[in-house]
Amino acid sequence: MSISIFSPDNQNRNLSSKIVAGLERISESFKVLLWEKAKVFGISPIQIQILIFIVYHKTSFCNVSNLAKEFNLMKATISDAVKVMSRKELITKDYNSKDTRSYNILLSEEGKRIVNETENFANPIKDQLGEISESDLKNLFETLSKLIHQLNQNGILTVQRTCYVCNFYRKNKNTDYCNLLNKELLNSDIRLDCPEFEKSK
Repeated sequence: MSISIFSPDNQNRNLSSKIVAGLERISESFKVLLWEKAKVFGISPIQIQILIFIVYHKTSFCNVSNLAKEFNLMKATISDAVKVMSRKELITKDYNSKDTRSYNILLSEEGKRIVNETENFANPIKDQLGEISESDLKNLFETLSKLIHQLNQNGILTVQRTCYVCNFYRKNKNTDYCNLLNKELLNSDIRLDCPEFEKSK
C-alpha cells in the first residue's frame, strides 16, 4: 500500500500531508454549514451555491454550461438542480432570442430571499479567522492564492478569475502589477474572483 496522505503516521512525518488533511477538514466544515442551511430551506447545498453565485456574477456566467465548469460538475447535475429551482420558483430563465434552447438564469424574488437567508453560511469560519493575527492572515492568503493558481494550472480547478491568469496582470521582477488598476499589487490585493477579469491570451 502506498503512503497515504490520510495516514496519521505519514502526517506526523510530512508537513504537506498534514496541511492537505487540514484542508480536507476545512472542506468538511463547509459541507456541514451548507447542509445546515439546506435542511432549513428544503433545498440542496449545490442549489444554495448556485443561487449565491447568480447574485454576485454577470448574467452571461449564469447558464448551465458555465455553472458546470464553475462547480466542476456534470451539465446534467446542474440541469437537474436548475429544474428543481425552477419548479420551486427560485429562478427564472432568460432565453436567448436567437436560440430558444439557450438561456441565462435569473433569480426570482423568492430566490433572492433564500440568498439573503443562506449566504451567511460560512460566517462561522470567517469569525474564527478573526482570532488570527493580520500578518498570519496575509501569509495564509498568499499561500492559498498560490495553491489555487497551481491547481488551476494543473487542470484540477477548471475556472479561475484570479489575477495570476488575467490579461491585465504583469509580473515585474519581484512585484505583481495590474495594468487595469495601474498599481502594484500587494499579496493581499490579489483577487480570487475579479469582476474585471479577462483571461490572458
